[in-house]
Parts: sequence; structure tokens; C-alpha cells
Amino acid sequence: MKIIIESYNPAWKTAFEKEQALLLNAIKEPGLTIEHIGSTSVEGLGAKPIIDIMIGLKDFQTANTHLSAIENLGYVYLSKYEDEMPYRRFFFKEENGVRTHHIHMVALGTEFWDRHLQFRDHLRTHAHDRERYHALKMELAGNEWEHMNDYADAKTGFIRAIEQKTMS
Repeated sequence: MKIIIESYNPAWKTAFEKEQALLLNAIKEPGLTIEHIGSTSVEGLGAKPIIDIMIGLKDFQTANTHLSAIENLGYVYLSKYEDEMPYRRFFFKEENGVRTHHIHMVALGTEFWDRHLQFRDHLRTHAHDRERYHALKMELAGNEWEHMNDYADAKTGFIRAIEQKTMS
């Protein structure tokens, strides 16, 4: 599998805002928070053109009550990841067989929630690390991958190092 990294596209922000509005309308939950995460949320950073969305719930016990509302927006719910990540619900959307969106639904204030926001915010405000991350992604994109998760795993060391910076 070949990974394609595109130059930053300001339309990614607009695409997120459109989905955010749809999700806010579909999920009736007090205190619901929806964030744009991942590389498409960082101005100036190249990325796979998949909009990563994180939905934060005050009470994660309500997560399963929202599955059909999200599926009604064209998302596919993947329960298979719950064995290793029971604190997250994962969805994806495709157009013409190509992934365009991912949703990670978690509880607000959890380690997963905080880690993703801190990493995004760090890259937004630290150009040197943003450029290093982009260079790593471009280098890794030159490889052939059996699974998309293998590419993601190859970035983990860099991501964990940044997370350590943001926690100190």
C-alpha cells in the first residue's frame, strides 16, 4: 500500500467545519465537544487527505446510543478496535471507495483526548517540530506498506517524543 501525502490544503478546515455542524446537529448530548485533530488540522503540514475528528463526551457511557446517528451521516462504525481500545468508538467515511474522514469518539479529559489535542497544538505552534514531522511522513510515504496501521506505527516514536515535551 502506498501512502500519499498531500500539501496542506485550507479546504481541510472547511471540510471539518461542515462535518462538525452535521455531527452537532445529529448527536444530542449535553457538553458535546468536537475537535479537528491529526495532520489535516495543522496549517502548513502535509497530510493524507483524511479529516480526523475527535468527539468528546462528558459521559462515555452514552457512546453507544449515538452510533446510529453517526452512521446516518454516512459513516461506517468499526467495532473491531474496541477489544484493544474499549474507551473509543471508531468510524470512517468514504467517497468513491476512498477514505475521507475518521471519527474517534472518546470521553472528554481522558488520556486519549488530551494526548491528541496536545500533539496537534504543539505542531500548530512549533514550526521546527512541524517541519520535522512532515519530513518523517514524506520519508515513510516512500515505503510500501502492507497496512495503513504499519505506516501509523512507524510514526509513533516521533509522536511519543513530542507528547513527552508537551507534558513537561
